[in-house]
Amino acid sequence: MNSVVIIGRLCKDPDLKYPPGIEKAVATFTVAVNRTFKNKEGNYEADFIPVQVWGKAAENCANYLQKGRQVGVSGRLQVRSYEAQDGTKRWATEVVADRVEFLEYAKSDGGQSEPAGLSAEGF
Repeated sequence: MNSVVIIGRLCKDPDLKYPPGIEKAVATFTVAVNRTFKNKEGNYEADFIPVQVWGKAAENCANYLQKGRQVGVSGRLQVRSYEAQDGTKRWATEVVADRVEFLEYAKSDGGQSEPAGLSAEGF
């Protein structure tokens, strides 16, 4: 079983792309997830987890999410390798999301509040 669920805040606005040769959009963003324990200095640390979302869900994330917004993400963990420009082998670990929940209110351009609990689902 490969299942991941995280809740955290976006580190920056989602990056939406339409890869050539693929008919689906892809959005990428990083979620800062607080750890449940304090470090030696008595501060909480965070893990910064890269997330990938495909299709209509990617477009919804790009349209409605912004840096600092709290989100819930469920999906699967993906580990891949690639060759860097200097010829070394590198590894990348990311969450490929099946579902992204928008967990808080945000002000729209007209001063109206968007409801929390909107979601971007599926491929």
